[in-house]
Amino acid sequence: MSSSGGGGGGSASASGLEQQQQHAKRRPAPLGPAAAAPQRKLLRLSLQDDDVAAGVVPPVTVVLDGRCISHRVHLNRHSGYRSLAGALRRMFVDDADDGGEGGGGLDLANAVPGHLVAYEDMEDDLLLAGDLKWSDFVRVAKRIRIIPAKTTATSRTKKSGGGGLNN
Repeated sequence: MSSSGGGGGGSASASGLEQQQQHAKRRPAPLGPAAAAPQRKLLRLSLQDDDVAAGVVPPVTVVLDGRCISHRVHLNRHSGYRSLAGALRRMFVDDADDGGEGGGGLDLANAVPGHLVAYEDMEDDLLLAGDLKWSDFVRVAKRIRIIPAKTTATSRTKKSGGGGLNN
């Protein structure tokens, strides 16, 4: 009896094992919670680590109006607006002596002589660079545009000259 009882118990456990194997075949293994656990850990680490997130900031396109070729600059590699002004001077002004001597007084207003430094934000608004804190500027700037500075005297003369002829 004990041999038949052992045989019956063996067949019952074998059928239970077969059912577990069939159940496992129905479920795809990679989609289980055990497979998703390592991904969750990676996501949690990337959201908590600011240094990793800062390294992912993409470069910003720099366009000088009137030129066909644009440049790219990594804003997060600069310490502030003066550092950016130095990079813009090196990109667009050929006179190396001027950039080296005037490094202390260099800012966005004189980075590219005769031009203003503006930027496009995430909403495609064109704004003057230098108005925001540096960290906010790095976060929202999508494209930097260097546009010619129009002197107000020239525009006033054209307006008053046109009005004077009609009178």
